[in-house]
This record gives sequence, C-alpha cells and structure tokens, in this order.
Amino acid sequence: MAYYGYIRVSTKGQVPGTSLTEQEQQIKERYPTATIVKEAASGAHERQAFDNLCKTLQAGDTLVVCKMDRFCRSAKEGLQYVDLLRDKGVAVHILNMGLLDNSPMGRLVATMLLAFAEFERAQIIERTQSGRQAAMAKPGFRDGRPQKFTALQVKHALGLLSEYSYKQVEAMTGISRSTLQRAKKKVEVQQ
Repeated sequence: MAYYGYIRVSTKGQVPGTSLTEQEQQIKERYPTATIVKEAASGAHERQAFDNLCKTLQAGDTLVVCKMDRFCRSAKEGLQYVDLLRDKGVAVHILNMGLLDNSPMGRLVATMLLAFAEFERAQIIERTQSGRQAAMAKPGFRDGRPQKFTALQVKHALGLLSEYSYKQVEAMTGISRSTLQRAKKKVEVQQ
C-alpha cells in the first residue's frame, strides 16, 4: 500500500495555488510519505507521466491530486480514469473534494463532482470568450501582449541607429535588435 501524488502545471505562469511546489506541499501535508510524480503538460494533450503512473499503481495504492482539473478535463475522461483505477483496487483522493471510494455512493459522488468540474470549465471558457468579444468591440483594442516600449522610445532608438550599431543601441535602450529591425522596416514601408 503506497501513496502517490500527481502534480501538474500546464504553463509556466500558472495561477497562484496551482504551482508544482504548492501542489506538492498540499499533498505532503496530508500524505507525508507520498511519492510525488510531477508533470508540465497541458491536460488537453497526452500526459505521459500520468499515464505511466496509472499503469504502475497497484491494488491498495492511493492516487492523490489537489484538484479535479489536475486529474482530468471532462466528466467522461474522469470517469474512465476512476473506473480504470477502481478496477485495479486503487483509491483516488482529490484533496479539495474527498476520497472517491469503490461504493455505489462513491460512484455517484464522483459522477456529480466530475460533471460539476466540467461545467465549471465550460463556464470559464464562455466567460473568457465573452470578455474577449467585449474588449474587441471597444475602440483602440489591440490583440496580443501590451507594448513594452512607447512609440517615442522606439523612435528615439531608431534615431540612435544612425550613429551606433544595433548592439550598442540595444545596450543603451534595452530595446532588442529584433524589435528595432521590425520598427525600422515598418518606418521604411510607410515612407
């Protein structure tokens, strides 16, 4: 009988409360002897470490994850994993929801929780998309990340290129060579 914690992040800039370190701490607080399996992969793609862990789990073992979204992306997928692990005699403990045992009540609870998790995910996507649509309708909307430098700063840096090399201008202004080259091409096209 062993405890295995599965922790995953999908991006480098994960929201607070879901980083690998935080997830590991949460699991270790409840299961100090748990073997931790870490993965940095999107839940939408194959999760090799998770699949390998599921294959190695044996009867009597417990798989521990912090949240439902670290375990699965949909109710269907979650139920498939729960069934697979239950058939092997493995318990699944989702820390913010509870232990999904092998009883009919446990199956009912798992189904409901997985359905709510999928619903919540769909709601988040819907809110994100409607927020994006509202932002796009505003005048001056610009897609992508915000500009690091103002137009005046870039113009000044381009002016310095008449006397200095790209490398020197980059050192003086902090504006990368690629940004300067793009800006220079843009100015040449406008002339």
